[in-house]
Amino acid sequence: MSRVDPTLLHELKEYGAVGIEKCFNCGNCTAICPLASDEYPFPRSVIRRAQIGDKERMKSQLDPWLCYYCGDCSATCPKGAEPGETMMASRRWLTGQYDWTGLARKFYTSLAWELGSIILVGLLVVWIIAMFHGPLVTERVELNTFAPLHIVHLADWVMAGALVFFIATNVLRMYWLTMRRDGQKIPFKFYVTEAWQLVLHALTQKRWATCAADEKDEKTRNAKRTARTIHLLLVSGYGLMLVLIIFFLSWFQTDNIYPLWHPQRWLGYYATVVLLLGAGWALWGRVKKEVEMHRFSHPSDWIFPILLLVVTLTGILQHAFRYWDMPLATYYTYVVHLAFTAPMLILEVPFGKWAHLYYRPLAVYFQAVKEKAKAEQQVPEGALAAAD
Repeated sequence: MSRVDPTLLHELKEYGAVGIEKCFNCGNCTAICPLASDEYPFPRSVIRRAQIGDKERMKSQLDPWLCYYCGDCSATCPKGAEPGETMMASRRWLTGQYDWTGLARKFYTSLAWELGSIILVGLLVVWIIAMFHGPLVTERVELNTFAPLHIVHLADWVMAGALVFFIATNVLRMYWLTMRRDGQKIPFKFYVTEAWQLVLHALTQKRWATCAADEKDEKTRNAKRTARTIHLLLVSGYGLMLVLIIFFLSWFQTDNIYPLWHPQRWLGYYATVVLLLGAGWALWGRVKKEVEMHRFSHPSDWIFPILLLVVTLTGILQHAFRYWDMPLATYYTYVVHLAFTAPMLILEVPFGKWAHLYYRPLAVYFQAVKEKAKAEQQVPEGALAAAD
């Protein structure tokens, strides 16, 4: 039996919920949502659990991750309770519940904690480079002399190992809270047969397309499609750069100047363009506030795209200084670039805004697994015998 925790509503407000106390459970938000179902009647179910303080049920639910915040629920709410913001705040809150280190909770509820951690990691990177960099060759650009490739590559693998550890352990906590605590017995075979769902939704954000397809207003429908497209491009660019840095650094960080047609050039340019587009679109949208999903902004909604934009711009500057044969400018810009890249990856991916990149497709996957298991359990024994 779940205990009532009256602090839950206040907690969600710390995570960015707006107007949640105005909701009187009319159900309009659930009725208009194209992604809600009888089994997952969000946003109403999420708001109701928050209002009655059912914290344990909140921890075990997948509903917040199944929402893509198209904004229809908030736009049509008769009381202005902003259900879309409650769903967004619930995702932040759940990220904090999954994280065993407590950092996610600190980052989402304290701007000083998040900014302080970013600055600390950035300064640590600058100090490490200042202490251990190679010779400063000033006659020409020799980046791999200043930052020896084998040391940088080792640091990349250490960072990747830390990311895998924190992400994997937090995902295990998500699995335990959402799949094991409710007592439902799920055969292992369904985790295997439904694994394609995880891959599909991680790569395509397919459910987001349902939000646009269900929209009657052409302008709003196009805006939703644009948002999904830009988001997919952003993820592709981010993923590409991560792969290049971790697995192909010797090919990517080089003192050789490749011709324009070389894959190293156009892969890098593609990633740069889509990262600029994605970060710029996110920031501009929050400045303009023309769509529902941008009307309210939590600090985390600003910090990640700003970091991404700075990382991209410093990468462009380093690339330009390298081609203009400006050694000191190349080295110093490289240091600044790493000072922003490290906290963006080390802090934001496992503990911040970017965590939804893997929690959401996992939730869709877990939903599919649960539905398969439930459907099998509901099949009459006589029907199973006849099938045999």
